[in-house]
Amino acid sequence: ARLVCDTFAPRLERGAGRVRVERLPYRPEPAIAFLSGTQTLILVGTQAPVAFFGYPDQPSELTPPGCAPLVLAHPHEDGAAALVAVAEALGATGPAPLNTTSLPERPQAGALDPGTLMRIVARHLPENAIVSDESITGGFQHYGVLDTAAPHDFLSLAGGAIGDGLPVATGAAVACPDRKVVVLQADGSAMYTLQSLWTMAREKLDVVTIIYANRAYKVLMDELRIVGASTTGSRAAAMFDLGDPHLDWVRLAQGMGVEAVRAETTDAFEDAVASAMAARGPRLIEAVV
Repeated sequence: ARLVCDTFAPRLERGAGRVRVERLPYRPEPAIAFLSGTQTLILVGTQAPVAFFGYPDQPSELTPPGCAPLVLAHPHEDGAAALVAVAEALGATGPAPLNTTSLPERPQAGALDPGTLMRIVARHLPENAIVSDESITGGFQHYGVLDTAAPHDFLSLAGGAIGDGLPVATGAAVACPDRKVVVLQADGSAMYTLQSLWTMAREKLDVVTIIYANRAYKVLMDELRIVGASTTGSRAAAMFDLGDPHLDWVRLAQGMGVEAVRAETTDAFEDAVASAMAARGPRLIEAVV
């Protein structure tokens, strides 16, 4: 049996000492492979999985053929209470297997990439932190890295909105001023709500913003490829490019009153993350990936 959450579950308790919850992959093909062989799908507070978008020649419903979904609790019902009732009825009230702390080694010196970025974050994530994740293409494949980091709350976007990572972090920092908040933020979607940085500075919120600077709307480029638009003209390609001119997140943050640095290598990012986590107040790291 596996415990799985929706691709974008609003809030999860993750890290060491917590139950491991796998995340359903975002794309249809890997999601179908992930669920392959599942005989019974028990739904608790959610609905049967479907693709995020409709894609040509790909199924929208992701439940494997022959698998019978069983609804234990609908989204509007008390799923936790339903699980407790089932556990008590089955006598399955013993301790659950929990994640243990296992931090990655310091990476070798070199260029920064999304996987290395997440491993460095895992190394330095403070206990009881709150992570607001809108890393999108930069973070999808590296979600599991934080399973064995320090215990934390993990907040995801809901419903396909774009630009919610920064304001969600702002709200979390206002609600929990005694906890470090870390934002894993794609650069393109950050442009929709970058004024959140000014609020962080004005209210002196304890937020570390990590910008995944791939300088492109990578998720939209991927969507074009999946729907079969494998060749695009120069004008279409330019619509997904954030490099003419480059967004200078260090200067943007400083203009909002937030201390900021840029990191292009693993060593520079490691040092920047360690410094930001140890400090108090808003900080931004532009990670060039």
